[in-house]
Amino acid sequence: MINVFQPRFQNEDAAREHLEALHWPEGPVCPHCGSLNAKRLPPQKGRKTKAHPEGAVRKGVVQCNDCRQQYTVTVGTVFESSKVPLHKWLYVNHVLCSSKKETSAHQIARNIGVSYKTAWFMMHRIREAMKEVDGGPMGGFGETIEADETYVGGKVANRSNKQRCVRRGEKALDPTAGKQPVVSLVERGGKVRSFHVANVTGETLRSVLVTNVDRGSWLMTDEHGGYKAVGREFTGHGVVVHSKANMPARECSTRTRWKASSRCSSAASSARITTSASSICTATAQSSISATTRASWTTPSAPIRTCSALSASASPIGGLASAPPEKVKPPRRIGERRKRWTR
Repeated sequence: MINVFQPRFQNEDAAREHLEALHWPEGPVCPHCGSLNAKRLPPQKGRKTKAHPEGAVRKGVVQCNDCRQQYTVTVGTVFESSKVPLHKWLYVNHVLCSSKKETSAHQIARNIGVSYKTAWFMMHRIREAMKEVDGGPMGGFGETIEADETYVGGKVANRSNKQRCVRRGEKALDPTAGKQPVVSLVERGGKVRSFHVANVTGETLRSVLVTNVDRGSWLMTDEHGGYKAVGREFTGHGVVVHSKANMPARECSTRTRWKASSRCSSAASSARITTSASSICTATAQSSISATTRASWTTPSAPIRTCSALSASASPIGGLASAPPEKVKPPRRIGERRKRWTR
């Protein structure tokens, strides 16, 4: 467990020593020529500036004995040539990686005492450094890839009346109006990738899928029409019908994708389906069984059970126990109520 009050989050010299221990475990390495032959220099006094009239002092400077270039541990990293102290960079990096929920740039700015623009720049620079270097395809033979789309931009109910632009006689605002579409790809037990797209069409979805997913994978999507054509290019294509809670015969769902994009939008968590053994039987799997095969399976003692029958509770004698219908009391008429009080 990391304590935010540790010296590397409070002192710039301790932060530099921490980075040197991580980046140079066996001594300084020149980022220009890769040489290990180097010597440490005393603190160097920089040129005079408006912020530092007497000249800023550079600590941790190392000179390479082969190429004669000077460098520090921040050269070649996102911390290079930054006026923000190094310990604040480490604090922001720690908060972004360890927070249970996303932290806003305004909160970072208040915590470390910088402007909103500076905090926004630092967060985006750290996220850019977290990009995957190896951009190989996801999935492969025997792997399942879940693909789904969502719209990021908040709920319409949380907007002001001016943003809704809904007045008397006007048409209600579309729930996706003013939002940005995002497509997420999740490899079960593996990588997660999200992409901002211009629109959610078959052409756009195909471009994202064929560029990032191996064709030998099993594709798992919802009933969106844009996945039908591209689904034929993969080994298999399973579809989850959220409106009917329909599951294909293969154990699959899009719940993993919902977990991956839950930080993107609260509107993306409206449909979650949990796969269980009792809900894997579907109409698609039942339609592939011929009538002759069903007749051979049917016996008086072992009736065929559908999906709804499997989810119901069984009675002690092996049948299905059905709850008795509730008795609905008819509403009392207004005329009868008046007569009652007038008596």
